[in-house]
Formats: sequence, structure tokens, C-alpha cells
Amino acid sequence: MNDGTTGGTVAGTRDTSAPIRVVVVDDQPLIRAGFAMVLAAQSDIEVVGEAENGADALTLLAGTEADVVIMDIRMPVMDGVEATARLGRLRGAPRVLVLTTFDTDEDAFAALQAGASGFLLKNTPPEEVVTAIRVVAAGESVVAPRVTRQLLDRFAGRLAPAPRHDERLDLLTAREQDVLRLIAEGLSNSEIAARLFIAEATVKTHFGKILAKLDLRDRVQAVIFAYDAGLVSPAG
Repeated sequence: MNDGTTGGTVAGTRDTSAPIRVVVVDDQPLIRAGFAMVLAAQSDIEVVGEAENGADALTLLAGTEADVVIMDIRMPVMDGVEATARLGRLRGAPRVLVLTTFDTDEDAFAALQAGASGFLLKNTPPEEVVTAIRVVAAGESVVAPRVTRQLLDRFAGRLAPAPRHDERLDLLTAREQDVLRLIAEGLSNSEIAARLFIAEATVKTHFGKILAKLDLRDRVQAVIFAYDAGLVSPAG
């Protein structure tokens, strides 16, 4: 799932000595129970709540502190995309991993645009779910760079407005814009380093500054910003 190249976390990351607090949101009780059973076996993860739709999740999270939300997409009352978007507007909101049936699901792309830090297929093996939760809790994303770009190429043209120049790009140096463009083109940190003839550690430093200047959470948001700002366009 994660290729280990996301790098760069933003300020205010969680206390790594405490258990990762997880909320599971799905309209199917058996799926919620299954996740709770798997996660309860982990010493560093604690399920702090469950909800059967997005509206109930928002109500729950208004009074429950959580680090990661596992969010189904298709639910009654309020779907996972809308719930993710509303959470994303709150400062200090938990990170969201959305659940989808197919990795080419249009709703998966919409959820990433709404602020999700990645997505899981519903048939993901339990050990990968646990790993994904830990990765997202650490401030990274659970979508490999090329997968994010593929989603953009597949759906952005008809789901998003035409790319336009975003004034926030002017906050970045020329080199930071180069790094962001290559990230959006699906390159890993090591590939970017080779392309720009710089050290991989320097790429990570640039990426950390990009996240801070643009107030973004992770690599997924950076790629989506690059498309929306007109820095890159869908292939073809």
C-alpha cells in the first residue's frame, strides 16, 4: 500500500507513546465488528467508537478524540465523502482512511479530494489494514504516488473544475515547485532526487516545507493541490 516514500509530516503530530485512537464508520454491523476485532488485538491501537453513517460519525467525533477514522464511502443519511469533507474543515481533525470496493472507484477519488489520507479496499488483508492505520497516524498517506496520479488522470477531468493558477504557488520557491510537480507526476522521493540531482534527504526537506507553506497534511493532498492549482494536468 504505502511505498515508504511519502516523507514529511506536519507539525502537531500525535503522541507516539499513546495508543492510536480509531473510529470505525460503516453501515454494515458485521464489517464494524470485524474491524473492531482485528484492531482490539493490537497493543498500540484502540477503537474508541463506531458509527453507521457519516452524520453519526460527525456527532460521535464532536465529543470523542480520535487519530484515525476508517470511513466507508457508500452509506445512508450522509456518505463518507461528505463526512470526510466536513471533518477536513475542522482544525485538529483525525485523519481519514476511506473504504471502497474498487481501486478505480470514482468515489475514492472524490474522497481524496475531500481530504482523506488514503483508501483501503474492502478486501484488504487485516495485517495491511493495521499497517495502514499506523502509517496514516504517523502523518503519511496510504496511496502510492503513482496510484494517486492514476486516480487524477482517470477522474479529474470530469469531476473537478478546469485547473487554474493558485496564488499559493507563489509561496513556494522554484525548487519547491519542481519537487511538487514531480510528486504530482507520480515520482517517489528517490526518483525525484535522481531527476533533480539532489539528495533524497533534501527532497524530504523540500516536501516538508511545501506541506507547511500550503497547509497540507500529506502527499495525497499535495498531488491534488498541484492538479487543482494548474501545476500539472491529467495525462493525455
